[in-house]
Amino acid sequence: MDRIIHNLMIGTLAIGLLSPIHTTAQEQGQNGRESAPAVFIMTNSVDKNEVIAFQRAADGTLQQGGRFATGGRGSGGNTDPLESQGSLTLSQDHSLLFAVNAGSGEVSVFRVEGSELELVDKVSSGGSEPNAVAQHGGLVYVLNTGGSSDVVGFALDHGRLTEIPQSTRFLTTNNSEAASLAFSPDGRFLAVTERATNNIDVFAVQPDGRLAPIVVNTNGGPGSFSVSFAPNGTALVSETGPAGAANGSAISSYAVQSGGTLSPISASVPTFGAANCWNAVTPDGRFVYVSNAGSATISGFAIGSNGALSPIAGTVVGTNPTGATNLDIAISADGKFLFTLNTGNGTIGIFAIQKDGTLQNVGPANGFAAQAGFNGIAAN
Repeated sequence: MDRIIHNLMIGTLAIGLLSPIHTTAQEQGQNGRESAPAVFIMTNSVDKNEVIAFQRAADGTLQQGGRFATGGRGSGGNTDPLESQGSLTLSQDHSLLFAVNAGSGEVSVFRVEGSELELVDKVSSGGSEPNAVAQHGGLVYVLNTGGSSDVVGFALDHGRLTEIPQSTRFLTTNNSEAASLAFSPDGRFLAVTERATNNIDVFAVQPDGRLAPIVVNTNGGPGSFSVSFAPNGTALVSETGPAGAANGSAISSYAVQSGGTLSPISASVPTFGAANCWNAVTPDGRFVYVSNAGSATISGFAIGSNGALSPIAGTVVGTNPTGATNLDIAISADGKFLFTLNTGNGTIGIFAIQKDGTLQNVGPANGFAAQAGFNGIAAN
């Protein structure tokens, strides 16, 4: 009987994962309502984790709005305590916002309407110290970096998360220092980076939402940190570079083969910056930008139709004030603006993206304490 019930549960989840999700954004469109865009950052406070919203004007400038409690606890810390990309993640249609609570081992889900958030769910992450979330359709995976590093799958329905039975998949080692995870655009693969091993793990996504066995790829360049995908399916990996190298960071691009192996396209293209840990792709897939925290700069690259990377205008296209320590990076849904979380000086860097991929510095937005453990940024 237990086996029959289990099979029924998996079948029900599979139907939900294969079906399109009906979202708040779709409902707003049907009602003819539009909301002003916003940028969100996460406090990661050990006492009370919160998301701070900023309303975005037409010129990209930001005005601080409300603060919204996640209902959980962050990890606390000073500068980049989560060491991850994707701790604050918008759904594909930007109707939902996912936030990790590393201190209490939970994931919170908010419904998004402009700069206003409504907490609709909070669930256990299924592991220890969650630090990143990825979503594709009705499927969500959470990266747990503590203890036995793993990823855990959830079915998503109207903002509610239900853990998929037997969906936990372990990475190659305990305390792998896993830093990011991302779905391929077609939802067929989930990629995960391990900083401790320099591995890029790839899992094929099965029809029931669970993952096939791990396929381990060793990155050719040192210091693997974040992975993201361009709309054409190219995997993009930020690399901090060799230890002690001055401005030695790089970015690589890969094609994902049918079996989950990665085939290099552009290998370790220099960013001419230090501590490149985060990257973001424009919605149209033309450009990818990286955040060089150690040099307070942003580098940009054009993405070719075959996934090859070409530096834009000498590679460094944006500069924050010295000591800004720009961590995570986000691009607006309309592709017009790029934002950086500057934890060194407690600001958000704002840059207008030009047609040729260069950046125009709009100026920073204030609104949070410097070196206070903030992690995660998202923009709609």
